[in-house]
Amino acid sequence: MIAIYDLTRGETPEIFDRTAEAAQVTETVSTILNRVRTEGDAAVLEYEQRFDRAQMAAPEIPAEDWETGAAAVEADFVEILREAAENIRSFHAKQLREGFETRREDGVVLGQCVRPLARVGIYVPGGTAAYPSTVLMNAIPAKLAGVEEVVMTTPPGPDGKIAPAILAAAKIAGVDRIFRMGGAQAVGALAYGTESVPKVDKIVGPGNCFVAEAKRQVYGIVDIDMIAGPSEILVIADGASDPAFVAADLLSQAEHDRMASAVLVTDSADLAAAVSAELERQIPLLARAEIARESVDRRGRILITSDIAAAVELANGLAPEHLEICTEEPFRWLPLVKNAGSVFLGRWCPEALGDYFAGPNHTLPTSGTARFASPLSVDDFIKKYSYTYYTRDALGAVYEKIGRFADREGLGAHAKSVRIRFEEEK
Repeated sequence: MIAIYDLTRGETPEIFDRTAEAAQVTETVSTILNRVRTEGDAAVLEYEQRFDRAQMAAPEIPAEDWETGAAAVEADFVEILREAAENIRSFHAKQLREGFETRREDGVVLGQCVRPLARVGIYVPGGTAAYPSTVLMNAIPAKLAGVEEVVMTTPPGPDGKIAPAILAAAKIAGVDRIFRMGGAQAVGALAYGTESVPKVDKIVGPGNCFVAEAKRQVYGIVDIDMIAGPSEILVIADGASDPAFVAADLLSQAEHDRMASAVLVTDSADLAAAVSAELERQIPLLARAEIARESVDRRGRILITSDIAAAVELANGLAPEHLEICTEEPFRWLPLVKNAGSVFLGRWCPEALGDYFAGPNHTLPTSGTARFASPLSVDDFIKKYSYTYYTRDALGAVYEKIGRFADREGLGAHAKSVRIRFEEEK
């Protein structure tokens, strides 16, 4: 049963460590990455047979298999995918940015150029479930940014095939190539390149602890989006909220993972009790009831605060991945929110809306990293460089100041590089 703490009575909640329960996989991942780096496709195919029980001659899915698989998806679901893709595309299009240039009267020109990454790898989890939403959320911003080639990898089934919904979503999102690989071996193949897998500039997308650790280890060889932890939701709800709605929203994350955290913060003891009862009623009805049960019992919390303002302050301290504000006037509290991956406002805005359909990205910072990190966006698929132009007269007006600055830092060659241009004039 979920633990309830009344903070107004001075009760102190037991705080779970949001990072310490990850499996100790560093050494295993290091071994896998080293083999993929040195042995290429042979290592990838061996690990696929071992971990995914898939026997394949090559990791890339043939074009005809992609077309056939995507065509097998029912037309009405394809239309849902297209509508969701358009919502995602419309939202992320507003994130596009251009460079700038400043020209001064003294002839100085300063500017910044924005360029897309050349090739990006997208990891899409597989195994017991298929996640076409992850395809859309990761590939669409990349394509909007202008990425030339989007390479997707996802674990195959034992037959070497990929779920048709994944293939359909990839076509809609503009993915260029698909590889049947999962786990650390997929991350390694994207980072180092193999005989058939091209080396990418950046790897994005969620995965299990092996995928997260592999991304951590290859960072610096390639860029990554983030090291994602277990799913999180924090619901702020007032006493007028429907306890069934709140419980269902908490379970929408609890069913993800035994390590997922679902937290309710409310100013109503009555709602706290009602939501606890609703959780007990709803959990047995879930297909993933065992996972949700463990998540709620181990990492679920209900916290009672004096008012909603205190609830928002508490949420800022936790910096949750998903934050729901289920109150009568949700926009009243939005300006007070400082730390959250994504915010859902009102009683008719469940977190699942953001997972699939609304448009904002569902790849979000976890484990409190929303204090300094942001959701996946078009910005993740671009790079910027600056440029500078000075005329002779413009440099002449400031060269001695630059020289003195360099002298102060003990960098004589820096100073010489500006002074040498004007020595003949002295």
